[in-house]
Amino acid sequence: MKSTYKEFPKPIAFKKLIGPSFIILALGLGSGEVILWPYMAANYGLGIAWGAILGITFQYFINMEIERYALIKGESVFVGLNRIFGWAAYWFIFSTFIGFGLPGIIAAGAKVFASVVGFEEFKWIAIAFLIIIGLILSAGKTVYGLMEKLTRSIILIGVPFVFILAIYISSKTDWIELANGIIGKGIDYQFFPEGLVLATFLAAFAYSGAGGNLNLTQSIYVKEKGYGMGKYSQKLAGLFTAKRDEKIKLSGEQFKLTKENIARYKTWWKRISIEHLIVFWFIGGISMLLLMLLAYTTAYGVAGSAEGINFVINEGAAIAQTTFPLLGTLFLIVVAIMLFQTQLGVMDSTSRIMAENFAEKKLGKNENAKINLSKIYYTFLWAQIAFGCTLFLLNIHEPKTLLVLGAVINAFAMFIHVALVSILNHKTLPKVFRPSIPRKIILLIIFTFFGFFSILVFGDKIGIF
Repeated sequence: MKSTYKEFPKPIAFKKLIGPSFIILALGLGSGEVILWPYMAANYGLGIAWGAILGITFQYFINMEIERYALIKGESVFVGLNRIFGWAAYWFIFSTFIGFGLPGIIAAGAKVFASVVGFEEFKWIAIAFLIIIGLILSAGKTVYGLMEKLTRSIILIGVPFVFILAIYISSKTDWIELANGIIGKGIDYQFFPEGLVLATFLAAFAYSGAGGNLNLTQSIYVKEKGYGMGKYSQKLAGLFTAKRDEKIKLSGEQFKLTKENIARYKTWWKRISIEHLIVFWFIGGISMLLLMLLAYTTAYGVAGSAEGINFVINEGAAIAQTTFPLLGTLFLIVVAIMLFQTQLGVMDSTSRIMAENFAEKKLGKNENAKINLSKIYYTFLWAQIAFGCTLFLLNIHEPKTLLVLGAVINAFAMFIHVALVSILNHKTLPKVFRPSIPRKIILLIIFTFFGFFSILVFGDKIGIF
């Protein structure tokens, strides 16, 4: 078959690049940012703030290697990994469903919302939320466009609200504690407080950003946004606008290694690196620190803060006392909305991961085969919703327990995919596009970190350590 080459697209304006980073940032807002890091701040102080910054820095480098591949190839990393590792598709379907099928995020959102409306049985609210998420994702003309609008709006409203609240309520001493925490200095400890469960720390670290296989969907989102060679890729349609099988092309396009194309790539790379640094790393880092500061100021030392996500309820009560009752209620509503939106984003991302990997195996090497990728996506979406509802009906609904268990699984998944993507980029990208030696060293450190802590947590759980 004769190879056809496409032109490497001209870089677009910086403001038009913004989008995918908002989605990947929003995927972490309901896990690490809103729940796990603030939980630790409320119970152990701000001396662990360094972990949040290191965690999101690690994820910045992880995400950029994923973006690198999609920018150059115009396809997701799953397509490339399936060519090299025949078992990869099965692993990603299994680990994604197990890691994110546990509905801890929506359980947390439902519990917070239930505290506002005075309803004790929050599992019914959680079930309703899951069904509403399914309907929202099923109704869009294109799923990506819907997700970008929702996430950008919620982040641009929620983050400034938390920022203003934290500044208003916190004292100068609190800010000094936060600054000390960034360099690992706690009230009576260095870096790691006594009594903190290692699994909880690893869970928060893994969720400093998206976490688990969710990072890999960055390659799908930048492809659908039209970054680089992704300009030529197909988009995922909504459930009610995709009613037939169609010939789909998951693989990307090729371009010639001309000076002009290489120069265009370098401009693209510089711009998307800055975009991700500002939106994901900076806004994400600031959001985590402010949410930790707010939790510390309002819930540190308060009775009951160590039980599940009760510290969030304590935060709302403290804000109401410090300011006025309506503001405390508004804070809880904003948290519930952010958690709802995060679960929506997680459902979208995980369904994309599983659908694309399933399609890869179903299509095989038959380029003329037809398949309805959107219908596969929605099958996985509603399967996850059914699984989550079943767990709630079985009274498996403690938010923190579900979050920590899922996050530990996802930390191990990150250990795997950091290695796989590094191998993929080294094997398939022309030398001029491969990561530099310093970046490879950073990725090796990240790989070692997640591997070491995953083994440590696993060993601790089964009694080896």
